[in-house]
Formats: sequence, C-alpha cells, structure tokens
Amino acid sequence: MDNIFHKVANLVLGGNYKRNKTTKVKGKVVLMKKNVLEFNDLGSSVLDRAHELFGKHISIQFISATHADQGSSEKRLRGKLGKPAILEDWISTITTLTAGESAYEVTFDWDEEIGLPGGFLVKNLHHSEFYLMTLTLENVPGHGQVHFVCNSWVYPAEKYTKDRIFFANKAYLPDETPHLLQPYREEEMAVLRGNGTGVLQEWDRVYDYAFYNDLGEPDDKDKVRPVIGGSSEYPYPRRGRTGRPSTDSDPETETRLPLIEFLSIYVPRDERFGHLRMSDFLAQGLEAILKFLLPEFEALFDDTINEYDTFEDFLKLYNGGIKLPQGPLLENIPLQFFKELVRSDGEGLFKYSTPQVIRADLSSWSTDEEFAREMLAGVNPVSIQLLKAFPPISKLDAKLYGNQNSSIRSHHIQEHLEGLELNEALRAKRLFILDHHDSLMPYVNRINATSSKVYATRTLLFLQNAGALKPIAIELSLPHPDGDQFGAVSKVYTPAKDGVEATIWQLAKAYVAVNDSGVHQLISHWLNTHAVIEPFVIATNRQLSVLHPINKLLHPHFRDTMNINATARNILINSEGILERSFFTGKYSIEISSKIYKDWVFPNHALPVDLVLRGMAVEDSSSPNGLRLTIEDYPYAVDGLEIWSAIKTWVEDYCKFYYKSDDMVKNDAELQSWWKELREEGHGDLKDEPWWPKMNLVQDVIENCTIIIWVSSALHAAVNYGQYAYAGYPPNRPTLCRRLMPEPNTPEYDEMKEDPKRTFLKTITPQLQSLLSVSLIEILSRHTSDELYLGQRECPEWTLDVEPLMAFEKFGKELKQIEEKIMQRNNDERLKNRHGLVKVPYTLLYPSSEEGITGRGIPNSVAI
Repeated sequence: MDNIFHKVANLVLGGNYKRNKTTKVKGKVVLMKKNVLEFNDLGSSVLDRAHELFGKHISIQFISATHADQGSSEKRLRGKLGKPAILEDWISTITTLTAGESAYEVTFDWDEEIGLPGGFLVKNLHHSEFYLMTLTLENVPGHGQVHFVCNSWVYPAEKYTKDRIFFANKAYLPDETPHLLQPYREEEMAVLRGNGTGVLQEWDRVYDYAFYNDLGEPDDKDKVRPVIGGSSEYPYPRRGRTGRPSTDSDPETETRLPLIEFLSIYVPRDERFGHLRMSDFLAQGLEAILKFLLPEFEALFDDTINEYDTFEDFLKLYNGGIKLPQGPLLENIPLQFFKELVRSDGEGLFKYSTPQVIRADLSSWSTDEEFAREMLAGVNPVSIQLLKAFPPISKLDAKLYGNQNSSIRSHHIQEHLEGLELNEALRAKRLFILDHHDSLMPYVNRINATSSKVYATRTLLFLQNAGALKPIAIELSLPHPDGDQFGAVSKVYTPAKDGVEATIWQLAKAYVAVNDSGVHQLISHWLNTHAVIEPFVIATNRQLSVLHPINKLLHPHFRDTMNINATARNILINSEGILERSFFTGKYSIEISSKIYKDWVFPNHALPVDLVLRGMAVEDSSSPNGLRLTIEDYPYAVDGLEIWSAIKTWVEDYCKFYYKSDDMVKNDAELQSWWKELREEGHGDLKDEPWWPKMNLVQDVIENCTIIIWVSSALHAAVNYGQYAYAGYPPNRPTLCRRLMPEPNTPEYDEMKEDPKRTFLKTITPQLQSLLSVSLIEILSRHTSDELYLGQRECPEWTLDVEPLMAFEKFGKELKQIEEKIMQRNNDERLKNRHGLVKVPYTLLYPSSEEGITGRGIPNSVAI
C-alpha cells in the first residue's frame, strides 16, 4: 500500500515527491545543574521545574553536516536543522543535594535528510544556567553511536543573541570543514570575539583584550599606579577585558570591584573555576586567614610585636594546633570544601605543615651548599648563568647610570677555585653567576626610600670537582649618593666560617635570597607564565574555532588561567595587595616586571634555547636531547629536557596528522589570523620585534605549540609547586629586608657581634609579612582535587580522530617512563644536587601527583 501511495504521489506532484522517512532515535544528555560551591542551587531548581510546568523546556536541534537547508534565504547553503526535541522528565528526575552529574533522556524524530549530525543547537528556556557535559545518541541510522563532548555552561536563551551551538568532536582545518557547517563555525567565532564595547556580564562568552589599568585607585594617592601595557614606557602582555567603566578622576584607569566581590570579576564563564576547584580555593583561603590570624593574635602578648625573637619562633608555626582524628571520620566527609578546611597534612588544624627544607635537619638550609644548590634545583632554577666575562659587565646605559660593572676582582675568589687560575676556571666553564644587578639597580633608591632596604646583587659560584656549586663572592651595590649617573657603590663579601665575618656572609646571602625571591615571584612565576600566556588563551578562543585541531591541542593548557589571573589582579598584584605588602618591590612590583618584559622573547622560552643562552648547555648531537649540560647534575635541566622532548614528540605526531604539507599551514586562514593577532594584539607592545617566529611551515606550528605547552605546564610547575617546600620557612627565602648591612663603629654592628641570630632576624622579613607570604605560597603550592596533569584529558573521547588519540596514549606512556627515570636519579647518591644536605628530592618535574602539597606534579595549565 505504501509503495502504491508513493507512486500516486509522484504522478500527482510531478515526480518531485520524496518520502520523508522518520524514526525514533534515543539520546542521553549529561549535565550539571547550577550550584553554589558543592550544593545544588535549590531556589534555581524550583524555578526551573516551574518553567517546565509552563512548557518552557530545554530543547536540542541537530544540524546536518551532509544535507542542506534548501529553504534558507542565504546565498550560501547551511546544514539542515532537525526537529527540536526536549529533555525528558526534568521535573521527576531526582538530583542529589550535592552538585553532580544528572542524566536526561531525549528522543528525536530522526529525519533521514539530517544524515550525519555535525552539531546541534540547544535552547534553554529555564530560569537558570546549566553545565552541559555530553550528548550521546544511540543507533543513529547509518552511523551507529554519535557522541558530542560539550563541557560548557548554557545560560537561558534570553541572555544570548544566537542559540548555543555545539559541534561534533572531530577536528577540521577551515578549508576541510563540511561546507554546510562553515556558516555555523563562523557565527560562533563572531560571538566569541564580541563587539569590543560594553560591560561584560557573567553569561557573556566574549574574549577580548585590555591593558593592566585596574591595579590602582587614582582617588587614593597611596594606591595610584601607572597603566601597565600599551606604551613604550610600560609594555606588557594584554589581559582579558571586563568592560568596567573608567574612574571619574582618571579616564585611563578602570574601576575596581570591592574586595568582597573579587570572585565576580568577569572572565568568560567557561574559563571560571569548576565547583571543586572553587571549593578548594575558598577553603584554602579561609584556612590561610585563620592560620594567619592565630599567630598574629598570639603576637599581641609578645614583648616584641611583629618580630621573631628566635628561630624557634618560626617552628611554632608548624607545631601544635588542634589535632584531628584520622581514619573513616575524615575520609567520609562528603564535601570537598569541608575536607579541605579540616585537612591538616599531619599537623594540627590551622597550623602550617612543616616545609620540606627543615624536615630532615633544622640548620642545613643555612649552609653555602644549600644556598647554591637551590639555584639548580630549588624554586627558581631558571636564573643562574654561566659566567662568560670577568669581571661581570653591566648592560645598563652608562649615560644614565654611570659605571655599573662589577667590582669583584680575582683576589676575592682565587683561593676558592680548587687550585685553578681564574682564566682556567673560565675556560673550563666552572664559574657561574646569579645576577640581580641590572634589573634592580634602577629601582634601588626608590625602594630604599620605603621601609624596605635592598641592594642590587651579583653572586659568583664555582663548580667544584664533586659536581656541586659553592658561592665564592657576593657583591652588594647601591647607587652613588651623588646621583645615579656616578655609577654604583659596591662592596664584595666572601665566605667565612667564624666570627663576625661569618655573620656578615650570612646576611649577604640573605640579601641575595630576598632579591631572588622577588625576581622569582614577579618574573619567573607571574610574568613568564601567568601574564604571557593569557593573550594566547584569548587569541585562541577568538581566532581558532573549537573545530580547529590547534584549538583542541592547546585547550587543556589554558584551563582556569584567565580566572586565576583575574583573581590575582584583585587581591595579589593590585595596589597594596598581598604581593606589594610582602615583597621588597612594594608598589613598584608590576612596574619592574613591565621593564623586564621589554626583553621577553617568546622563542627563547623553549627550554633548549634558554639553557644554551644562559650558558648552561651547548648543542651536541651526540648527547641526549641534542644538548650537553655545562653542569651535569642540574636537576631542572635534566628532568626538563626529557619532559620537553616528550611534549615536542606528542605535538609533532599530532600536528603532522592534520598538516600534511607546509602549504596547508600557509593556507590555514584561522591559524594565520591567530598568530597575527597574538603578535599585534595580545603581545602588541612587542609586535615589531624581529624575533617573532613565522607560521609558514609545519615545523613552525610544532615549535610554537611546544613552547606554549611547555610554558603553561612544565615551566609553571617548576617555578610554582616547590614554593612551600623552600619558602614555607621564611629564613630560607625571605621576601624583604628592613635594614642595610651593619657598618663598623655603629650600634647595629656591635649588636651583630653580640647576637648574630637576632641581627639576622631583625634584618629579614618581619612576622606580619612572613605570615602573608607563607599563607600565599601555601595556597600556590597546593594541587586541587580536580587537577588534570600532563598526559591527562578531561574526557577520553576528546577527539574522534583515532591517530591523535593513539599519539596521546603514547605520550602518556612516555611520561610514565620519565617518572621512573626521575626516581632512579633521585636514588643515585652520586647526584648530590638532587637532594642536598636538606634531603629534599627533586620532583617538581615529576608529571603526576595527588592533591595537596606534594612537591611534584605537572598540571596541564597555569591554574594557580
């Protein structure tokens, strides 16, 4: 009968009638409802159910990748839309009180003309947003199971100008995109770019650029700060635009949110912390406040408020507290927020855990051996350089700063060279330098006009026959009292074991450690990972579609970066924020990092290039990874080169699957726009620098993406997650000094002779700033419960392309092998720099970790 009807219809309709075969296709949608931390928002849940009763549903409409919408008024064709289907049983589906996944059935009237769905539109007519995780279709005619990975927040439809679109998780270069999906791809990119105007709201999905013009408050003279970025005087990477209005008194400065509202600062919703990370973050912040307040309260009953009278006073931070029972009671606490709040790391509640640097021995941190070892295996192993010229030469402009060359001479160091002549030691590459002179000298007078006191420092080190470094001279320099143009006034200090000279040497090392702490936090950590990566996050979302293979490659390495940077602008690097209050750089902190950004060179952050430029390695094709290290036992470099090589191999395997020729790179419009915008907008203050890499060859894509992933993951891990191990004990890594070196025939000098320890404690960071610093770095050093590490992805089905999945699996296996090698090296007693006298193994580039302060683990992204 059906065939007869079909024939009759063809006769009547001129042969143009075509049966429209439909069938029922079942699907499952997995989502997470709106929640506050780890609790479902009950008020929103009630309102959403009410909307369901009045026929306001969540609907899904498929987009065909193979059949065109013939009724479209556009000149070019676009994929046909299927019939909308709604999520079923929203009202009757019971969800738990705690936030979690919820699954809903959806039934589609499947039209054969849809063919293969290349994407779908979702329209949310509820009151509240939800987090759409996946959509899985079973038994799609001709295609079997079809799976969509979404992982995005969907707000009520009234908040959007375009319905939310999600694509199948298959990657396409722009020219290879199914032509029926191309209009949808372009429309989605336009939404993400926005129009550059207006205050951005939480539901906006706009990625755009702005200067760092929201750190100061022009109405308060103590909080006035220059606009950072957008000028030759203060160049800087761009940050994400919020669109907040300008201040009344200064149209160049953006208004700031009240401190209590810092969590509501705009970043695109999908860039915000997930509920588990936010729970961890807030619990850690609350715990830090309680830890901070307890010793401050106790100090009120001390004769010397805000002072540590003895080294034993520091140990009180790590002892005592409220002892918590272990076992099932804590293990069964359901919510991560409360688990984190009562977590004690084996210590008492609201007491700091004991830093690794003093666990094995309370005094080894102060030795010359440990002072030098931490330059190779500590929290800032990226600053030490081979000494190539003696005496060290300054690059500061002599017209402005006079003669700033070093005053260290051969007679200062000759006795420490193990019998070598100076020139022999230079030729043998046995002399090294930690140079914090040129970067700080222009600011020394301004800093010393505050309560902080600082020198510009140079530290010379000698590589001993046993393979370990030892410091052999420290130069402390101040600007000439008659003016900067008259050069530096410098004094050179050398090692001493006994008497007042030993105390002076210990103080000299403290001034170096203070400088290194500031340079580490401002430059190695904040500038060279957090700040420089944010423009890559923005440009990638603006110029590379979610369908683009490079977007899929880089996306995990951008997770939460914009969120943590926005938080930093509100409470950490802002005027009178935590960093300004606890580090010697004070109100000049971000200004100093801006001056150093002038010399930032993207390709130089490839690890092999960096090591060669610092003289810490030479190219050698016969050596592993093509480099021969100047110091064989350089843990950061040894482990880092293996991680670098693994990342590069993975990136090469991935990129060569999509780019079969250099012409495909040149003809990739999205890729070219991305790289152009990164240079001209994201890092626009350096856009004319000749060092910018090209993006014309497949090898260019591989090299540039490898650097981005290295900086986002391994470099950040190396300079961040060891902070508490070393700086959690303030005498080891003080963040500021309060007075200059005592001079003979002064009361301070006499006090130093009588009580060396008290002099040291009165010189370095006082109690308040120490607690601020320790509280901060304890949070920064901790892995959260939802951390994803290098070699891991949020979803195992992150792409439909089989070969990239296999390459990623190979990458994970290689990382496991690297872990085994790291442990073997740490067990090799001949490698003194991997533990040192403090017996802290070097695991900062050990790829995996558990949550907490572990001193190991390479998260995918700059997320804390």
